[in-house]
Amino acid sequence: MNVSFGGLGNGIDFGQIVEFIVQAERLPIDRLTEKKLSATEKRTEFGSLGSKLLSLQSAASSLRTRIGFDKTKVDVTTASSQNLLTASVSSTASAGTHTLTVNQLATSHQVASKSTTTVASTTTDIVSGGSGTFSFTVAGGDVQTVNLSSDATLDDLKNSINDLGSGASASILNTGSESTPAYRLVLSSNDTGASNNIAITTDNTTLDTVTSGVDTFQAALDSEVVLGSAGNDQVTLQRSTNTLTDVITGVTLNLQGVDLSNPATIAVTQDVTAVKEGISSLVESYNEVVSFVNERTVFNSETEERGIFVGETAVRNVLDKIRRALSDQVSGLSSISSAGQIGFQTQTADGTIKLDDAVLDERLSDSYDEVRELFINNSTNGTTGIAERLLDTVDQLDDIEFGALTLRQNSLTGEIDDFSGQISVLETRLVLFEEQQRIKFANLDGLLSSLQSQLDSLANL
Repeated sequence: MNVSFGGLGNGIDFGQIVEFIVQAERLPIDRLTEKKLSATEKRTEFGSLGSKLLSLQSAASSLRTRIGFDKTKVDVTTASSQNLLTASVSSTASAGTHTLTVNQLATSHQVASKSTTTVASTTTDIVSGGSGTFSFTVAGGDVQTVNLSSDATLDDLKNSINDLGSGASASILNTGSESTPAYRLVLSSNDTGASNNIAITTDNTTLDTVTSGVDTFQAALDSEVVLGSAGNDQVTLQRSTNTLTDVITGVTLNLQGVDLSNPATIAVTQDVTAVKEGISSLVESYNEVVSFVNERTVFNSETEERGIFVGETAVRNVLDKIRRALSDQVSGLSSISSAGQIGFQTQTADGTIKLDDAVLDERLSDSYDEVRELFINNSTNGTTGIAERLLDTVDQLDDIEFGALTLRQNSLTGEIDDFSGQISVLETRLVLFEEQQRIKFANLDGLLSSLQSQLDSLANL
């Protein structure tokens, strides 16, 4: 219902008065809206804190096991003029030196139709009868068949073979000249290895690859390497691929060249630099959590502005738990049992950790095993290291039922929903209130207009 006011002959703007009254009545809604906005912002910040805790957990996870903590690197050297191989290493590799002679690379099978059956154009009709069939096998598998129409071309045959997804691909090769082309069909097995050979079983085209045979452009071969060293036991290995993942545990070898006289030396060594980087990453992730909280728990006495985490017990709980997980001694260890012994220094000003590189380098050099025990979860001696404790702590904070962080986020969600409900109720009431005020002042406006008319009549008597 829209209510309008009559003229302003009485000198009073009742519409503006109603607006002022409604604005005053809206103040509780505005206060609730501000509270909802604050709770929403706080919930968002708690979500960001949770993300940083997950990053800390990820950094800890990479150090919690012996395999994860230990880092290795691999170097390849050779006197050969060839690029014999490249190597990469995983966490399962053990330190050691190996020699590898590359006798042969794995190749894919590649055959071509005979030069006597070439065609001058890839669009030349290669089916002499009403229809044609071209069949082949790869690695002795199922027969793959292409059915061709009476006007099928070399292009059609190539495309149809490639559409099969058969383990072999087709291409066209011009063995003639630019002015006098001579096109031939080439079939290549997709996988390398002696077993992945191609056999054409049926050919009703003018290429006649079954009767005339094919030219072998490349034989199907396995790779062959000799693992060992002069004077020691050597073993010759064949694989169907040039990527060897099961020759040296934890090492992937990518064969690239052949040299029977000059072996490659593959040295797997401990990568202390990478171990230090893992520890440094843990410190950085920890400091990111602490700094994030610090920035949001500041109280400005001059402006009396409070950080969004001021007074949040859940946040203090988070910092307390991760600080203890990082700093407390590891029970069961003797020589090195705390992070402070390897260069972790807690800064009194803000609670972050400063890493003394010189101390950490020295400990990794003279007490590597002890440093590793400080971080890992060792089921043999029953010790729970720093990395495992941090991992468990974040799990507890994020626990879906009882985690302090989860419970606070759920509480904020409840507050937000409650504020939304209250705002909705008050908004409905305010609409009714405004309508009532407009009716009330419209009646007053009418009464004043009537009185003014009577006064005007009396004045004219």
